[in-house]
Amino acid sequence: MKLIDGYPDYMMESIKLVEKKREHNMKHPIKPMNMKEREDMLGKYHPDYMQGTRRELRVGVDKGQIFYNGIVDLLESRPVLDPKDVDLSKIDYDVDLLIIGGGGAGTVAALFARESGIPIEKILIVTKLRHGDANSMMAQGGIQAADRPNDNPALHYLDIYGGGHFTNKPELARALALDAPLIINWHEQLGVMYDRLDDGEFQELSGGGTCRNRMHSCKDYSGMEIMRNIRDNARNLQIPVLEFCPIAELIMDDKGQVAGAVAFNLETYEYYVIRAKATILATGGSGRLHLSNYPTTNHYGATGDGLVMAYHVGANLLDLDTIQIHPTGDAFPEPIVGILSTEKIRGLGAIPLNADGDPFVFPLEPRDVESASLIRECKEGRGVVTPTGMPGVWLDTPMIEIIHGEGTIATKLSGEVRKFKRFNIDITKHPILVYPTLHYQNGGVEINEKCETRIPGLFAAGEVSGGVHGKNRLMGNSLLDFNVFGRRAGIYAAKYVKKAKIGKLTLSHLNKYNKILDNAGIKPKKTAPIILPEYRGEMAISRSLDIF
Repeated sequence: MKLIDGYPDYMMESIKLVEKKREHNMKHPIKPMNMKEREDMLGKYHPDYMQGTRRELRVGVDKGQIFYNGIVDLLESRPVLDPKDVDLSKIDYDVDLLIIGGGGAGTVAALFARESGIPIEKILIVTKLRHGDANSMMAQGGIQAADRPNDNPALHYLDIYGGGHFTNKPELARALALDAPLIINWHEQLGVMYDRLDDGEFQELSGGGTCRNRMHSCKDYSGMEIMRNIRDNARNLQIPVLEFCPIAELIMDDKGQVAGAVAFNLETYEYYVIRAKATILATGGSGRLHLSNYPTTNHYGATGDGLVMAYHVGANLLDLDTIQIHPTGDAFPEPIVGILSTEKIRGLGAIPLNADGDPFVFPLEPRDVESASLIRECKEGRGVVTPTGMPGVWLDTPMIEIIHGEGTIATKLSGEVRKFKRFNIDITKHPILVYPTLHYQNGGVEINEKCETRIPGLFAAGEVSGGVHGKNRLMGNSLLDFNVFGRRAGIYAAKYVKKAKIGKLTLSHLNKYNKILDNAGIKPKKTAPIILPEYRGEMAISRSLDIF
């Protein structure tokens, strides 16, 4: 086997079929599925509907609910923190607002809490890794907002609600759509450099499952550009940040309120007691759990910590029987398996093709339907298998230049060009091989439109929260989510702080949780939150993942 332009020779034979049929495929596009066809596809091929991926939770406020196995494993583990190891009488940080997580939602919340009257020195961001090490930084495709004359938030709302299979909390979907134009205006004030047309208007592209083009983007570095601006703003204001200090557990008081948290310094192995009048969970998702054994696009710290801590204090969880599998994770070469190839590629006209060069799905179906279609094609033997055993289908990137003109890929997808160029693959000349990858935590801690949980003093925003997206999230609504609800969390937490009074601090809820596990006959060997993922032996390589 030899490499030709970055691909093994046998894969180049398949690429020749793609090239031979390209003109025909462009002239004869596949139509979108109807609702019954979508439901049938999901029921047969999406992991949300397959046996063995989920089970019933046996403890806590959501006892009896069906969640993904990896999530249940976390919730049925013993708390990692032993209350006897922490002296709550020694307060290391005493603040009005504690924000757990230094990604998009947490940083936006800090900015709007400050604007809402909380003094900078009374705000504390505590983050597991560095400030900005989060999925927010890695998002590529763009952010949705209905701000054109032929569009409106009502249409955006219908797309959000339909895309979530009508299971979203309506008030949260409504807030997401209504606040979107406001967020874009705020970003303009901050200096976010959105792509524009020659006349100065925003360039707005299509996203899967939407009725209008409303995708604002910054090439394929959208999350990085938005984070650059909000993080720089927070740093210029000198909002305090504790880095490399994951939160091990929330602290409660004798009034049943969340009253801060215990942090663990990864460098010194010290515990820090943080007392706070209000706490915002902005810990992100759980992609590094590799739910259903999929590779993942997620950053290293995405291990579901916020779900565990919130559940230990009695908050309830929503929609964790579903996960978002992104259709186009990279399947070749091996070093980038699971990394995202943005949906913007399909928005610009590239279509998925099987090993014979034939199209098999409309390229802009909702993500869950698109993913299920790619999984079907591979399971039924029409995909391409890499030298390490990874299945995949082609995404025909050269179509983009044919449709939009030479140089479009370099201009609009510079990150993708750079990523594949390292492996001698020119995506303007050859297609890329993709396979669905674990991307987003659809559900999470239930909130209302003020980002309040059912536990006083505890707010949540961003990917850790549940109810916004229902059973499936549409492209461009994650960057929007952390901005809309990060802003709301900061504003409403600031209002809460003005009236809050903290009682005596306690970690007794952890002892109670251990008793619940004992009473249920559960004898877990692991503890949670797990803080960082573990990769040893075969689990470190994609060919060990049971996805084919």
